Amino acid sequence: MTKSELIAKLAEHFPQLVASDAELAVKMILDAMAKSLSQGQRIEIRGFGSFGLNYRPPRIGRNPKSGERVQVPAKYVPHFKAGKELRERVDLHRPGGEQVSPAPAGSSAGLLSVPVSAASSAS
Repeated sequence: MTKSELIAKLAEHFPQLVASDAELAVKMILDAMAKSLSQGQRIEIRGFGSFGLNYRPPRIGRNPKSGERVQVPAKYVPHFKAGKELRERVDLHRPGGEQVSPAPAGSSAGLLSVPVSAASSAS
């Protein structure tokens, strides 16, 4: 989903919002999130996930064109970690309509989940 698709969906879902109002709302939310991350803050949206920063130490890289060694400076990069509810929703509803059988709570079977159709035909 792109930013413009999100704005269109928001305007469609809330008919009292004009498309320009929906666009402003999305822009303000994204700007606030970017500002928080640029200030080193963590963002947590319950049920969806969290955004934070990962530190990448300085290293020596290579210029792919010339092959010469290049010093790459240290930097912070944004990182997203999906929340439990989002991970479960994505895992249960895979693209293409394929459904996956949920793993029993507390088991490690979720690491190697098998599609429902394959699990039922295997028995």
